Amino acid sequence: MHVVFASNVFEHLADKDEVVAVLAEVRRVLVPGGRLLVLQPNIRFAYREYWDFFDHHLPFSHLSMIEALEGAGFRMVEVRPRFLPYTTKSRLPAWPILVKLYLRVPLAHMVLGKQMFLVAEKPRP
Repeated sequence: MHVVFASNVFEHLADKDEVVAVLAEVRRVLVPGGRLLVLQPNIRFAYREYWDFFDHHLPFSHLSMIEALEGAGFRMVEVRPRFLPYTTKSRLPAWPILVKLYLRVPLAHMVLGKQMFLVAEKPRP
């Protein structure tokens, strides 16, 4: 595979050993130079809402996610600690035009962003 996209996955895993196992499997299936895209709540910015869900087991900040990815043998390509709002229970409208506008205004990420976006690459030999 050339790309794996993990959206709101890692906080649902049972423990750190499971995170390590999932990352090892992703690394196994990626071709050299393949990328893992991670969209994940960032506990540093979504600390109130994060624990509102019974199935959230593990807290991650962008720093702990980087540590896990690098520990699994990935090379970091991009790190955005604040990207999308935490929209599960947000009162913000999700109209397509507003989403496009939000994505074009990086300053909005610094105010409303509670999810991180990371791109990690499987190194080439």
